[in-house]
Amino acid sequence: MIVSYSGLWEMLRENGLRKQNLVDDVGLSPVTVSKMGKGKMVNDKIIDRICEYLECRPRDIIEIE
Repeated sequence: MIVSYSGLWEMLRENGLRKQNLVDDVGLSPVTVSKMGKGKMVNDKIIDRICEYLECRPRDIIEIE
């Protein structure tokens, strides 16, 4: 299973945010953000927290291929 977070990275760019904002504002660990950068699956609660922060739906930020 291949996970793509390209929607998340694009949404961050569009909003003038960086991965560090996920650490600082959402409370994610740097390890979690690193896993996402490598296309690894993360807990669905993390996706929910990111979606709440960005006011989006999971399908906007993650794609499973």
